Amino acid sequence: MQSFGSGYHALVIGSHGAIGHALMAALTADANCDSVTGLSRATHPGFCLEDEKSMADAARTLQGEEPFDLIIDATGALAIDGQGPEKHLGALNAKQLARSFEINAIGPVLLIKHFSPLMSNERSIYAKLSARVGSISDNQKGGWYGYRAAKTAVNMFLQTAAIELQRKRPQCLVVALQPGTVSSELSAPFSGGHDVITPEVSVQGLLETLDGLSAKSGAQFYDYRGESIAW
Repeated sequence: MQSFGSGYHALVIGSHGAIGHALMAALTADANCDSVTGLSRATHPGFCLEDEKSMADAARTLQGEEPFDLIIDATGALAIDGQGPEKHLGALNAKQLARSFEINAIGPVLLIKHFSPLMSNERSIYAKLSARVGSISDNQKGGWYGYRAAKTAVNMFLQTAAIELQRKRPQCLVVALQPGTVSSELSAPFSGGHDVITPEVSVQGLLETLDGLSAKSGAQFYDYRGESIAW
């Protein structure tokens, strides 16, 4: 990445997944990246999206280090507790809907709460993997109720957080990212009919997209090809 100059510091939250792992590899290979830190359930310290204290503890261990110029939250799940997205109204149940919001919206905004204070006051980016299905205006097929609504919610969280963060950090970018349909064990059951790409192709596009963005008021929503997505 060129926009930070040399010696930037990066943090990948959710570094154990397919995209998170590819992000770690790409950032480690970037000569301009001075350091990249990965956090996941498997790291020490680790964190859990259902446990705010674990997020606060993980963030606390990073205090006092160099501020992060780039933070990417690569968390999220399509299938939760063995259940995939609901395809019709008859499949809805309150517990599954609440779990989707817990993993895909509430957990991520609590990550912003605890990790955004670690960002640089210069040009900085807080990026969150979202999904095109979270776009209200782009919804032409229906279905996937909980996942769609949770991603729409996290997009609103990002917009609201961007307004607050930019009051103190005018050069801060907050970005929702659509990574494409990425080949992984978790996405395989839901990738039929979609153009599937490798995590490496997705990550290359995501980082190039972030690198080319300019600071602007509010959050931004882009896919891995650098195309803007309507909210």
